[in-house]
Amino acid sequence: MFVKAIAVVAGLAASYSTVQASQSFSNTGTTSGWDQSYIDSGSGGTIQQVTNVVYEGTTALKMTQTYQGTGYTGRYHSEVIHNNGEKKGDTGFYGFAFRLQDDWQSSPAQSYNIAQFIADFTDLGCGEDSMPGTMVEVLGNQLVTRRKYGSVCPTTSQQTQYYENLATVTPGVWHRVEIQANWQSDSSGYLKLWFDGTKVLDAEGVATSVSDGREFQFRVGLYANGWHDDGQMKGTQGTRQVWFDQIAIGTVFADADPAGW
Repeated sequence: MFVKAIAVVAGLAASYSTVQASQSFSNTGTTSGWDQSYIDSGSGGTIQQVTNVVYEGTTALKMTQTYQGTGYTGRYHSEVIHNNGEKKGDTGFYGFAFRLQDDWQSSPAQSYNIAQFIADFTDLGCGEDSMPGTMVEVLGNQLVTRRKYGSVCPTTSQQTQYYENLATVTPGVWHRVEIQANWQSDSSGYLKLWFDGTKVLDAEGVATSVSDGREFQFRVGLYANGWHDDGQMKGTQGTRQVWFDQIAIGTVFADADPAGW
């Protein structure tokens, strides 16, 4: 059993916590307490609440995806969703703990998304449906994030800035991610990211949001986006598993820090 060695406060396994008054959302690794979950039809994905591999408390979420071969044209999401993630003009902290399976194959490098902010723009009629903005990915053994800005339509006006090689991700070890963002479509925004308590990104004076002001969902889970985007599976590991725990949104760092609440 992989359990963080600290005392467990009463009621920590509840799906929604009110430990921090400024937390707007928290989840202690349970399938309950989310607005929805999403698994692509035919992808072989699963979302499980488990007790044998946890970061803190008694439960964690285990996300699995299985490669379906080149004949499968769908995507590979196994995600839980909090609808009120962010919108243009908001400022907040977002955090979670995650753990890759012990034998996670990092080479050859392929992208696996572990968190994202996403909104549905189908109503605009320009061919854009569910569009992610900021994403957090594991590429090889490195943590990657991005910001998206510009106009949604036409899609050619969308701009994306990637931040690669932020930190080394070790399989079989619990890691912590905290994001602080000021979501703006002009250069008044910022995007900051901490990995295991160390700030690895501090992008200030940048656009962090598209011009459309609608709400973006906050999702955590395994989205094997590289399998879809590359049109193939690189390497030989066709089943991928990631665990998640202590997911939260708040107004100060401690609200979102998995080690802080």
